[in-house]
Amino acid sequence: MSDSENFPELSLPARLEGLLFVASEPVAPLQLATALGLTTSLVEKGLDELDQELRARGLRLQRHSGRVQLTTAPELADAVEQFLGLEATSHLSRAALEALAIIAYQQPVTRPGVDAVRGVNSDGVIKSLLSKGLLQEAGRTEGPGRPILYGTTPQFLQHFGLSSLAELPPLNLVDVGERDVDLLKG
Repeated sequence: MSDSENFPELSLPARLEGLLFVASEPVAPLQLATALGLTTSLVEKGLDELDQELRARGLRLQRHSGRVQLTTAPELADAVEQFLGLEATSHLSRAALEALAIIAYQQPVTRPGVDAVRGVNSDGVIKSLLSKGLLQEAGRTEGPGRPILYGTTPQFLQHFGLSSLAELPPLNLVDVGERDVDLLKG
């Protein structure tokens, strides 16, 4: 018997899962397609199938900035922290949550853009969120001084148990003033 008879061809979702398991960071679907000798559209369909299969297991597919990775299901966070002997996830201050919300909904956005919505200086908060790995530099604007643009990271998604930014709740503007609505919409 040949090896191919002993080990039937794995399904596309199983092959994708194997590649994502060994990836040390999020990967683009094009990288997966190249590795498997397939089209990107076929890989995207396989990723959708894998995503559905994983819903019944302890893993999830996480998508961010056109990249994908395998993560532990957010429902297991407490058990994983205990198993690995990690401290409980640090709590974020109200100021940090405000800045994160602004950046998550407007990204990419500059610090002055965050300051305009919050009404206070956000330097310290942004530095803290960068050090926690929840924010990253996403480029620079073309304006004077070329201010840094900020965006969220895959760690942001993990921290809040999201598989993509599309899972952010809709922005509820009921209790927000007219000026604030314009600022939030960018």
